[in-house]
Amino acid sequence: MISEIYDVIVVGAGHAGCEAAAAAANLGSKTLLVTMNMQTIGQMSCNPAMGGIAKGQIVREIDAMGGYSGIVADKSAIQFKMLNLSKGPAMWSPRTQNDRMLFAEEWRLALENTPNLDFFQDMVKQLIIENNKVIGVVTSLGIEIKAHSVVLTNGTFLNGLIHVGDKQLGGGRMGEPRAFGITEQLVSLGFEAGRMKTGTPPRVDGRSLDYSKMEEQKGDENPQKFSYLDTPKLTKQLSCHIVYTNETVHDILREGFDRSPMFNGTIQSLGPRYCPSIEDKINRFAERNRHQLFVEPEGWKTVEIYVNGFSSSLPEDVQIKAMKHIPGFENVKVFRPGYAIEYDYFPPTQLKHTLETKLIDNLYFAGQINGTTGYEEAAGQGLIAGINAHNKVHEKGEFILNRDEAYIGVLIDDLITKGTEEPYRMFTSRAEYRLLLRQDNADIRLTKKAFELGLAKEERLKRVEEKVAKSDELENFLRETSLKPGMINPILETIESSPVDQAYRAAQILTRPNMTLEKLENIEAIRENASKYDDEVREQAEINIKYKGYIEKEKENVAKLNRLENIKIPEDFDYTKISSLSAEAKQKMSNVRPKTIAQAGRISGVSPADINVLLVYLGR
Repeated sequence: MISEIYDVIVVGAGHAGCEAAAAAANLGSKTLLVTMNMQTIGQMSCNPAMGGIAKGQIVREIDAMGGYSGIVADKSAIQFKMLNLSKGPAMWSPRTQNDRMLFAEEWRLALENTPNLDFFQDMVKQLIIENNKVIGVVTSLGIEIKAHSVVLTNGTFLNGLIHVGDKQLGGGRMGEPRAFGITEQLVSLGFEAGRMKTGTPPRVDGRSLDYSKMEEQKGDENPQKFSYLDTPKLTKQLSCHIVYTNETVHDILREGFDRSPMFNGTIQSLGPRYCPSIEDKINRFAERNRHQLFVEPEGWKTVEIYVNGFSSSLPEDVQIKAMKHIPGFENVKVFRPGYAIEYDYFPPTQLKHTLETKLIDNLYFAGQINGTTGYEEAAGQGLIAGINAHNKVHEKGEFILNRDEAYIGVLIDDLITKGTEEPYRMFTSRAEYRLLLRQDNADIRLTKKAFELGLAKEERLKRVEEKVAKSDELENFLRETSLKPGMINPILETIESSPVDQAYRAAQILTRPNMTLEKLENIEAIRENASKYDDEVREQAEINIKYKGYIEKEKENVAKLNRLENIKIPEDFDYTKISSLSAEAKQKMSNVRPKTIAQAGRISGVSPADINVLLVYLGR
C-alpha cells in the first residue's frame, strides 16, 4: 500500500514523537508519523500544563533549537507563572496552564503545516530488521513501510495495563488500546526490558465545586511566554485554586487500601518518586494531616477540572467518597476516576548519546520508552532523536548536547550513563552547571547550534545576536556610569542597605542584595538609558552583572571537566583486562561503553580510584 521509502519513521505522536517528526522533517528528511489515533496527536495525557521547575528550562531549550513545544504552549496557554522568583535566576522556571484541547489542535496544525511530513493511522506491531539494522515497520493491518531509520516513542502504550482498584484494563490511556508486539520482538533480539508505573488523578465537573472555600491562584501580573519568537502574550488568564485534604479524607482512602493494586501486590513496578499517588502520600507521610491539591481548569471553555495532587488507583467509589470531604468538593461530580498504568520500558543504558540503540543500527528510542516521566523530558529526547535520525541517514555527524550546554544534555547523559529504575524526572539539582543553564539564556546557548544544523532560520539567529549586543551595551553603560551618594542613598534606604559616602558605579550598586535594575531606574540617568531596551535585554544585563563572579567560576569548572571530556576511550576497549579496576567498574563500564573519561566518571558505581587506574592505563 505504501511503496515510498521514508528517511525517518516516527512511531507514536505524543510529545516525543511530535518533536522527533518535526525535527527530522524540518531538516529535510522525508518523514512519516505513525499513530494509533490521529485525533490524539500531541495529547496531554496527564496534567494540562507545560514547564515548571527545570522542565520550563527544557521547553525554552527546545524552542531555541527550533522545536515546536514552546510555540504550542504559548498559543494554548490560559495562565503563566514564573516559579522560584524568590531564589536566584538559576532556579527561575516558567510554567503555563494550558487548554488541553487547544494544545493538541495547535500541535496537529503545526505538524500538518510542516513540509516533508506524512501521517498514517495504525498500530506498529513489528520492526523490519536486516543485518542488525532497522529498515522499516509492519503495522497491525500487515502493511510493510520501509525506512532508513525508525524512532520509537511509544509512551505508556507498550503492553499498557490500567488499574482502577481491583479492576484491570488493557490500554495505553483510558479508552485507548495498548500496543503489543514490539517489546517481545526487541527482547528476542537481546534488549533488556522492564515495567514502570505512572498514574493520573480524577477529572471532575467544575460546576459542582465551591471555589469560595479554596485559595485562588492567579497568573503573573506581567505574564511572559516560552517562545523567543513572536507568539501571543496572554492578555487574560484563568485562575487555579489550592485546597487541602484532611484527616477524614485520609481515613476514607485508607479504607480502600486492601483493594488498592499498590498495596495488595497487583502492581509490582515502581512509579515516579516525586509525583506519588495520594494513597502513597498518606502511607509514606503518615504524620501529615493534610496534603496540598491544585484545582486546575482544563481549558477556556470546558468545565472539566484536573485535581492535581490526587493521583490514585484506588477503587472509584473510594476516590469519590474521599473527595466529597475536601473543602469545596462536597457536591463534586466526577467525569472519570484516577487510575494507574503499568507499561514496558527499555533501560536507557542500551542507547548511545544520540539515542540510537547499541544493538540495532538506525533505531532510536525517545520518551517514556527510556524510563522518563513528563512531557518536557519526552519532547527534549524526541528533538535529539529526530535530529540524529536525520543526520545518520544523510551521513552527517552526531549531534550531542553536553551537560554544560543544556538541561537536555544533562537528561540524556544521566539516562545513558546512570540508567534509571524509576521514572526519571528533571530537577535543577541534577544540573551541576545550572547557573549557566538558565531559562533566560537558552537562546544564547543553543540558537547558533540550531542554525548550523538547519533548524533555526537566520532571522532567529539575528534576534539572538541583537539581544546579546544590546545586553552588552546596557551592561557596559551600567559599569561605566558613576552615581553620587545623593542619588544612591534614598534607594538603598528602601532595601535597608548601608548608605554610601562616595560615588559608585551603577553596576557595583546593582550587585547588592535585594537591589534590582528596576529600583535603580528611580535615578533619571539610569531610567533614560535602560528604558531603550526590552525586558529580555534588561534581565540579561542584570543577571550578568549580579552573578558575574559565580558565572565565571562555573565556566572555569566546565573547562576543567572538559579536559576529561576530551580524553576519548576506544569504542572496543576491554575493561576486563585491567586487573586494578574494581569488579563493579569493569561490569558497569563494559555495559555502558563510555566514550570519554568524564562520562566514565559519572557512571554509578565507578569510583575516582577506578578513573585514576583508567587514566594511567590510557597513558594519561
